[in-house]
Amino acid sequence: MNELLTVSLTIAILTLNLIPFFIALVTLFPARAAKTQDVANRMPGRSFVIGLVNFLFLLLISLALFSLSERVEGLLKVILLFPALVVTILLAIALSFGLGSMAQLIGERLVPAQSAWKRTLWGTLLLGLGGSVPLLGWFLLLPYAAWVGMGAFIIGFFQKTAQ
Repeated sequence: MNELLTVSLTIAILTLNLIPFFIALVTLFPARAAKTQDVANRMPGRSFVIGLVNFLFLLLISLALFSLSERVEGLLKVILLFPALVVTILLAIALSFGLGSMAQLIGERLVPAQSAWKRTLWGTLLLGLGGSVPLLGWFLLLPYAAWVGMGAFIIGFFQKTAQ
């Protein structure tokens, strides 16, 4: 019982930590976040497939490079670690923008009359707490939101802006 309370408290604290992160992300990069949110809203199926494929591809490359770097020494280890870190950072950036935009999208659908930061707050809370539900949240909701957001982020780079 004590472990369940500890895990629940940890999840709640981590979710609360995501709120200022996503608000800052949307505030610092409003155009990129808005474009990602728009693509996720218009093309969720396409975004999901692109996000899934790219996530698996980047994850496999990163894991392979980290694994290879563990088996060698010296300069070759550094040569393998550098691209592994770059790929991991790119994956983290894409997931951050994707999940932040998905939180914004959820907040916009839930409380459209509120200000942007309140929509992000509510969307992050719902996405974080919904993703913490055992099995369904872990293996369905959170991966779906992450892959749709990541795919929308990637599609947003290759789409021309309407002027």
